[in-house]
Amino acid sequence: MQQDILINWSPQETRVAVVEYGAVQEVHVERTLERGLVGNVYLGKVARVLPGMQSAFIDIGLERAAFLHVADLWQRPLDGESLSASRAATPPKPIEKQVFEGQTLMVQVIKDPIGTKGARLSTQISLAGRMLVFLPQDDHIGVSQKIPASLRDNLRTRVQALAAEGVPEGKTGGFILRTNAEDASDAELAEDIAYLRKAWSRIRDASARMPPTSLLHEDLSLLQRVLRDLTSERTQTILIDSLEQFHALTKFGREFMPAAAAHLQHYKGERPLFDLHNVDEEITKALGRRVDLKSGGYLIVDQTEALTTVDVNTGGYVGTRNFDDTVFKTNLEAAQAIARQLRLRNLGGIVVVDFIDMAQAEHQQAVLSEFRKQLARDRVKTQVGGFSPLGLVEMTRKRTRESLAQLLSETCEQCQGAGRVRTARTVAYDILREILREARQFNPKEFRVVAPPAVIDMLLDEESQHLAGLSDFIGKPISLQAEGALGPGQYDIVLL
Repeated sequence: MQQDILINWSPQETRVAVVEYGAVQEVHVERTLERGLVGNVYLGKVARVLPGMQSAFIDIGLERAAFLHVADLWQRPLDGESLSASRAATPPKPIEKQVFEGQTLMVQVIKDPIGTKGARLSTQISLAGRMLVFLPQDDHIGVSQKIPASLRDNLRTRVQALAAEGVPEGKTGGFILRTNAEDASDAELAEDIAYLRKAWSRIRDASARMPPTSLLHEDLSLLQRVLRDLTSERTQTILIDSLEQFHALTKFGREFMPAAAAHLQHYKGERPLFDLHNVDEEITKALGRRVDLKSGGYLIVDQTEALTTVDVNTGGYVGTRNFDDTVFKTNLEAAQAIARQLRLRNLGGIVVVDFIDMAQAEHQQAVLSEFRKQLARDRVKTQVGGFSPLGLVEMTRKRTRESLAQLLSETCEQCQGAGRVRTARTVAYDILREILREARQFNPKEFRVVAPPAVIDMLLDEESQHLAGLSDFIGKPISLQAEGALGPGQYDIVLL
């Protein structure tokens, strides 16, 4: 599969787009003042232990305290067992018996702060390299499930031998082989092991001399993570529009990730790089609810605090044969589009998809198969269930960072995130009721209503009879003043 990576750099932000066969599949944004925290290692201080929630709040120097659950507390594995196997065999001790208020802990951010939630932490430290992930507290050698089973035993044996060279027995640490380690030479693996151990040594040294809430290790910038995380065997080119950053990234890549750095190219065109590939247009569409399909059908994507829902509609597509075929083809196209939208919008958590009802079971299985096939291209872990009795498909997508909408937009002050505002007539009736309440408590000479022009027009025109009747009832004049600066639903009643 052909893949190109586009990098648009400016002093205030870095934007990265992953393009496959001419279509934008992923967008990543990192702002200089709002850099993500996932992968950072801190020396935290336990602020509060909550036995009822089996969790603790940890101060790591951020505006909000971070969250540590008992399941994310590292515990020493039994001899010969991996960390996951040890946890399955021995449930963790209650958190109140493992941590206490005021204690200092080395912690790593595994989920960025999202909305009102603080960052999520783990005491299981992991450091990602080009081909390996280093687990300094473990001794297990793991292999990515994407590497063919026939190669795993050989790779595991090679890494075990390389990790043991020049290191005292029992001090090797654990490693997980990433997908791009499949064709790595011993020299490349040894280089990655040395780099990761050096990074861990710096972290330990910093933890011994720095005060609590200090940052001990910062994960790579988005520019550098392009080479580490986004580049794969499918990548053809990595275009970057900044000559200065091209040279800096090339230098970094040649030292740590030479294979990925070989794809780097400086974009010299006059037309902005993202304009050339319509990336900004795709970002604008990704912030909307409606996604049009080529057939004439469309999706409605609604992101909420609890979950994301996707509704599939035939729209203007009427098909050529019969209704069942029309529905089937729309759902097949929707399965491809939904998988792309999840990546493009970086939607995580629970996702519920309402495909158009299909009468034939084989059509359902074909749509589900296509959906799973498209999701398999996603770098982020996903799990998909079957069709429910109500015809819904439930799935989850791992969430570690804010979605594109959370990153690029904010809650509307007028509707408070509801997406709807009260009508002018509703606001007019609120005003009439408010005046009646005020008249029972106070005795002003006059009531003055300050409201948006649409509300004032409603009171002067269609609701003028009710306004006059209220004025007679309370025995006070009511004057009206239009204020264009007020948003829908806003008004003020002044007692004169």
